[in-house]
Amino acid sequence: MPQIDSPPDFSHAIAFIGGGNMARSLIGGLVARGQSARTIHVAEPAEVLRAALERDFHIRGFDGAAAAATGAGVWLLAVKPQVMAGVCAELADIAQSQRPLVISIAAGITAAQLDGWLGGGLAVVRAMPNTPALLGVGITGLYANDHADGHQRDHAAGLLDAVGPTVWIDDESRMDAVTAVSGSGPAYVFLLAEAMQAAGVAEGLKPEAARALVQQTLLGAATMLTRLDEPADVLRARVTSPGGTTQAAIETFEAGGFRELVARAIAAATERGRQLSAAND
Repeated sequence: MPQIDSPPDFSHAIAFIGGGNMARSLIGGLVARGQSARTIHVAEPAEVLRAALERDFHIRGFDGAAAAATGAGVWLLAVKPQVMAGVCAELADIAQSQRPLVISIAAGITAAQLDGWLGGGLAVVRAMPNTPALLGVGITGLYANDHADGHQRDHAAGLLDAVGPTVWIDDESRMDAVTAVSGSGPAYVFLLAEAMQAAGVAEGLKPEAARALVQQTLLGAATMLTRLDEPADVLRARVTSPGGTTQAAIETFEAGGFRELVARAIAAATERGRQLSAAND
């Protein structure tokens, strides 16, 4: 996980509304960086999940959102988009009296929707982390509404930095593209891994050998992308010898419309994000 000199300076408790996998990852990252577990509140109605968080991180668990949010200066909303409006309605009175910084990781729910459901006039930050955050190697797109000042933006980035780097998006309409590229992106890589493994087996490799070869190849390629100061097209060209095996494969991808297929997939995921937002109006 990324290292910093000191944990984020949250002046009050942090309330997680929802205790699922992403909340667990963020809590683990914050505690590992020195955030006091007693300043972390989690509202999670599922007793098994709540008990596991209390046991593993010694945080304060609550079965209701209002109890967890009371007294917290930062709220992180980590519930499903379909129930977000109801959760915010339950918290609206407290939100208006406490004026917390509100951070949401729900896909397709706009800052204006969240602010309206909570009574208006609040600093709201939308965050879109991805599943590698579960291992501390994710990335998060962030968007802040006009009520969020620089200090609050720093607070939000400091919290999400616990599970990987953050990228600020100035135009909220582009958050659906963030969801399509990085939020959903790991699944695209897993699909590629599935296809490569199956193809390797079809060419005579044993399944365990194909799996090991694909896993380490994807890890190595991703490491080169992140550690070398070279764009993807340069790295690709460097390993594509004229007339060689890699060129034969790349030409097959290109002839099959690989780039266009990826573009259509990203566009479809982006549009689905817009539809989710519209469905919650």
